[in-house]
Amino acid sequence: MGCHGNNDGSALRRRLPRVAHVEVGGVRLAVVHETGAAAGRERRCDEEFDDVDVLVFGHSHIPWDTVTPRGMRLLNPGSPTDRRRQPFGTYLTATAAAGVLEDVVLHRLPPRADVPTRR
Repeated sequence: MGCHGNNDGSALRRRLPRVAHVEVGGVRLAVVHETGAAAGRERRCDEEFDDVDVLVFGHSHIPWDTVTPRGMRLLNPGSPTDRRRQPFGTYLTATAAAGVLEDVVLHRLPPRADVPTRR
């Protein structure tokens, strides 16, 4: 499952949606590249993604894990390759079963001397 991002060209944008949806283990998931500013994110996502249990997003490369007022889980795994202003590269794992998302873990990768931090 994938969606296009802000740096993807027209060929990839024709192949991938802005938002991708899938149901795994009874959990309705969606993936979108960007959700906008952190301020007001939960309210905006509740309005735009009212048919989703878990929304995974990126763009900022900053890990995020919150729950919206209606109970949707918002997850940003950060980035394992381009950590930007973060001290570590990161990624998330989780288990989806019987309509429940469990075992959500943010994994930190050790710093790599050969990869500069983008500012």
